[in-house]
Amino acid sequence: MKRIYCLLLFTCLIHLVSAQKIRIKVLGQKDTTVHLFKYFGQSKYYADTAEMKNGEVVFDGKKQVPGMLGLLLPEQKNFEFIYNNEDIHLETTSSDYVKNMKVKKSEENRIFIAYVNFITEKRVEMNKLSEERGKYEKKDDAYKIMSDKIEALDKEVASYQKNLISQHPLKLVGKIVKMTMDITIPESPRDINGKEIDPDFRFKYYRSHFWDNVDLSCDALVNNQVFHNKLEFYFGKSMMYQYWDTIIPYAFDFCDRLEPKSKMFEYCVGWITSNFGKSDIMGMDKVYLYMVNRYYCSINPEGKSPAFWIKDDKIKEICDNIDNKIKLVVGSKPPNLILLDSTDTKWYDMYDIDAEYTILYFWDPECGHCKTTTPKLNELYVKKLRARNVEVFAVGKAIDKDFENWKKFIRDKKLEFINVAFTDKLYKLALKDPNSLVPVPGDPSKKPTTLESLNYHKTYDISSTPVIYLLDKDKKIIAKRLGISQIEDMLDHLQNKKDEPKLFPPNKEEDEQMQQKH
Repeated sequence: MKRIYCLLLFTCLIHLVSAQKIRIKVLGQKDTTVHLFKYFGQSKYYADTAEMKNGEVVFDGKKQVPGMLGLLLPEQKNFEFIYNNEDIHLETTSSDYVKNMKVKKSEENRIFIAYVNFITEKRVEMNKLSEERGKYEKKDDAYKIMSDKIEALDKEVASYQKNLISQHPLKLVGKIVKMTMDITIPESPRDINGKEIDPDFRFKYYRSHFWDNVDLSCDALVNNQVFHNKLEFYFGKSMMYQYWDTIIPYAFDFCDRLEPKSKMFEYCVGWITSNFGKSDIMGMDKVYLYMVNRYYCSINPEGKSPAFWIKDDKIKEICDNIDNKIKLVVGSKPPNLILLDSTDTKWYDMYDIDAEYTILYFWDPECGHCKTTTPKLNELYVKKLRARNVEVFAVGKAIDKDFENWKKFIRDKKLEFINVAFTDKLYKLALKDPNSLVPVPGDPSKKPTTLESLNYHKTYDISSTPVIYLLDKDKKIIAKRLGISQIEDMLDHLQNKKDEPKLFPPNKEEDEQMQQKH
């Protein structure tokens, strides 16, 4: 029994001794507070803080996750190194921390620091050769000599990288270096006459094999700027057309390949969703909404949201009204609206409007921005659009006292387009007997409107006004988030009237206000 106890005690002591420590000494550095920083994609975060004494500082490695770390010294001086669950002991001096780095302990960093210094040295050589070559014409012998040297240097670097990867395939440094390397693209297949069968073969191959050198099962690679740069490049304009229906399939295919509980999944899903959600390209919100619907608002086998990094209350907020929001993306046919006009007697059905284009306009007579925008829209309609078979279907706020305000605004501003609303009369009738207005199961009688029309604020996700949609002849959304000048310009182009004088020149402030409504 005593033998077993001693063995257990010895095992515990070994564990204590082997606890990961990050020990760094910077010769000549005064006593100061220093910070350890880490990456999550492109972003830096404070990872730990400690006091440096006599140029030496020690951090607890157990607090860190594998990836790229860095030491932040006073005056924003810093250097980076790899952490992969091992003891680290580094020693360096100022001016050039990496070049002067001595790796006392850490296999990952012995390889990594040597690699960084090699690449830095070769980059200097490459720049000198490129600068020298620039002095000559391509036809000159000296130009060819310099080009051959540059090519030889490229091969030397590639050989170094390949050897490092082959010797250390399981080490984090090996995976990081491999991630930086482009894939080898084969020559395009040719027919019997030597003509390329598919001129786009090389590009298609490059895109379909883009991630071959990245271990997507290794979470540590996410904690590195290089990974973020690759992700950003892959979904950028150099790799794919910036059109929502192009991007969505690639986004789904990529994210579905990732381990659902991993940091890789968290970062990639989060970045793609956020990136396209913030896009200035009209219609790109479709990518955001489809990502949200698939990876935030769905239910995984455990009965929870796949977005495990988001708190439940935030998930609820993100997913609020998602079913209706998805129906409002560019290219979709939004729900129909059937409402009463200002006489409170005549019904207007948006789908029944026979027009080449329809402007769907939500407004409030008491909204300050609406008081400016609505008369402009009316002027555009009267002076230009009505004659070109463009109709305006304007939905106003008209419950309780707003009903009279709405009608007064229409009269005072002489609004000539279609004005409808969920009027006070409809509101009271809906409270008293909603079944008299909308279809209900088991009741075959025809009803004047729909539940979507009465709940248009939710149906069209109206949280503020004004809100504008431009619909084509089939009532599909072709544009939204437009100011009056943008509507005029777009319709002039769509109807081949781009040379017509403009009633409303571009208004940056107004256009930005409209964009913020969504």
